[in-house]
Amino acid sequence: MILRTLRSAMLALAFLSAAAVGAERSLVDAAGRTVVLPAQPQRVLALSEIDLDSLLALKLKPVGATNGRGQSVMPHYLGSAVSGIASVGNFGSPVLDLVIGAQPDLILVGSLPDPELLAQLSKIAPTVVSYKQGENWQLALRRIAAVVGRNAEAEALLSAYQRRADSVRAKLGAQANATVSVVRWNPQGPAYMLKDAFASLVLADVKLRRPAAQMQAGVAHSPPLSLEALSRIDADWLFVGTLNTSQANDALAAARQSPAFRQLGAVQKGHMVAVDGSLWTSPGGPLAAQAILNDIEKAMLGG
Repeated sequence: MILRTLRSAMLALAFLSAAAVGAERSLVDAAGRTVVLPAQPQRVLALSEIDLDSLLALKLKPVGATNGRGQSVMPHYLGSAVSGIASVGNFGSPVLDLVIGAQPDLILVGSLPDPELLAQLSKIAPTVVSYKQGENWQLALRRIAAVVGRNAEAEALLSAYQRRADSVRAKLGAQANATVSVVRWNPQGPAYMLKDAFASLVLADVKLRRPAAQMQAGVAHSPPLSLEALSRIDADWLFVGTLNTSQANDALAAARQSPAFRQLGAVQKGHMVAVDGSLWTSPGGPLAAQAILNDIEKAMLGG
């Protein structure tokens, strides 16, 4: 059945425009694989948040994408930019029939570690591992731009981002040496983002400090903490998000009523900021980085 479906997909792709499939080029992807792909891909699938964010920032709207991790929709912070983009399943587990139905001429799979799924996708369309696990989002953007032939646009995005980060830093004044804690509230409790997580890198670009207890290396987050260990999430500023599940939201609402939560310094100073967890506690690209800068400026500068 799968082979028959794959044959149908290849027949459908034969009807794509000559501009999309007539010229080809090859490149070595982030996994060291040589991939032959269209010189100017027209129908791109984005199977990770960084791929989706980066393509949109590069003004190339994908024909399909996976939902944000832990969500049943694409990342909330992208708003109307994802209008018209078909969902092809959840992060890490795209539905092959939906992938085939999108008739892609290029698939970006992020840092997909599953060799079996990678092999299946490669039978549908040229499939590129666009970044390595744990790779800085700026390098990932450059890789993605190289795949779709928009290198100059990527460099312009990165320059604009750095100027904005420098501008926010310059405005901070007395807040420039503040410590900032970034927390995802899970049903099991709060987990703080590690030093190399996406939001942590944006904070580092603004030269804001993380609490010493949160400086472990890693791109994900700590194990969930108990309410008795809440002091480990405290800082001058506390940015807290969930992935917007009812269980996580209920757990955060309950924690807000606890004496331990109310005794946090950031809470007592009115410096606890509710943020979009799909933005602050998941990987992202240039649009997410700019959105975090917006949140920092709004919270810490009243912008």
